[in-house]
Amino acid sequence: MPASLLGWPLWAALSAGFAALTAIFARVGLREVPSDYATFLRTLVILPFLALMVSLRGQWMPLGQVPGRAGLFLVLSGLATGASWLCYFRALSLGPAAQVASIDKMSVVLVAVFAAAFLGEALSPRAWAGIALIVIGVLLVSQR
Repeated sequence: MPASLLGWPLWAALSAGFAALTAIFARVGLREVPSDYATFLRTLVILPFLALMVSLRGQWMPLGQVPGRAGLFLVLSGLATGASWLCYFRALSLGPAAQVASIDKMSVVLVAVFAAAFLGEALSPRAWAGIALIVIGVLLVSQR
């Protein structure tokens, strides 16, 4: 298999596909389960799945070997993930999946802004135009 098929674009596309399924499956499940409990159940599924993946890939390492700065930012990322999931599932329990997911995708815009501001990543004028189009798309899809 060519290396290009194993690169980040494939993984990003798979992420988008699984994220779409997350919204659809969650929306159906949330019809009968409170959003916070649904997030808890989802997390119970994710933990052993990830433990299996780490095991299969031989990536276990002692926690003491994780550099302090990396550990801090991974913990912060975990807290942000948990908050995001709780908010996303709450929104899905209250609103239409397509509208909730479109607003959630404003994260793409925020990542671009934060990456430029805090990570020094440069985006071309063409990329910024794309970001603007995402904002317009979110506004069009999220309106009732």
